[in-house]
Amino acid sequence: MSQTQSEKSVIRLDKWLWAARFYKTRAIAKDMINGGKVHYNGQRTKSSKNAEVGATIRLRQGNDDKEIIVLQLSGHRQSANVAQTLYQETPESINKRIINVEARRLNILNNPSPDHKPDKKQRRQIMRLKDY
Repeated sequence: MSQTQSEKSVIRLDKWLWAARFYKTRAIAKDMINGGKVHYNGQRTKSSKNAEVGATIRLRQGNDDKEIIVLQLSGHRQSANVAQTLYQETPESINKRIINVEARRLNILNNPSPDHKPDKKQRRQIMRLKDY
């Protein structure tokens, strides 16, 4: 049974995100889409939306927000090298991710966690300082 070209080009968005290796399972991809973490052409969407070549997808993956352009459609999960040919990340998105990585790195270095919890006297001083 061979598929025609029109049948092959119809891929659900959650299946495409899974095939492009943005999410480990289709269920996670569906939850992210339904939770509003994925925007298709600038708008919230449903997981049943059909992905199209040339569409812009903005998604959250861990701590990073990515903006990608769909280059090819695939409903099969393949190796990471093949998955990377399905999309192209925009230069603005790459720059934002680099800036965010650097900011997270600096925040970790500049704000070490305290060695202990404040005691009752220190908590009162903190509350007085914050005007509670």
